[in-house]
Amino acid sequence: MTPDGIALRHSTVIDDVWSTMIEVYADVRADQLHLPHYSVERFGEQLARHASDPGWEVVIGYDAGEPVGFAYANSLTSDDRWWRRMTTPLPDDCTDTPTVAVKEIMLRKPWRGQGIALLIHDELLRDRPEAQVSLLVNALNGDGKVKALYESWGYEPISTQQPSVDGPVLTAMLRRTRPASRSAG
Repeated sequence: MTPDGIALRHSTVIDDVWSTMIEVYADVRADQLHLPHYSVERFGEQLARHASDPGWEVVIGYDAGEPVGFAYANSLTSDDRWWRRMTTPLPDDCTDTPTVAVKEIMLRKPWRGQGIALLIHDELLRDRPEAQVSLLVNALNGDGKVKALYESWGYEPISTQQPSVDGPVLTAMLRRTRPASRSAG
């Protein structure tokens, strides 16, 4: 347990956490599930693909046994499609530096604004061997608040990409795996 009363559990086996992750996703995205890009089926396809990638790991947060959110990531290779989809040139040696990609961070509404997303995020990265971490964010989410939150965690925009034709253009962000300071979110 953490001081916040949130229990954090790691898994590298998708079958053990599949239903919990789908449940949390469906709750977080409830108002968008009618859109093809955000459907539960599409998320399930994406999750299955990501879980088969090297270094896949998830951390799920629980409050009194109830799943409140998760973050998952996997390792990137220097020729990963993650890098190839970027729309602008990347910083020097960016793709040659060992990198973990945070693919999703989800947190149910009642637990937002308490630093739990950062708690789950940091636990996911705590023992990762990679020197840097990248993630994608829809800069319009929360009227820009989500991107600003990631910036407060030490991430900097490096490019954009549109992973699917029916999805939004996303801002690609990057930071060292352990920044000097951050504020909670």
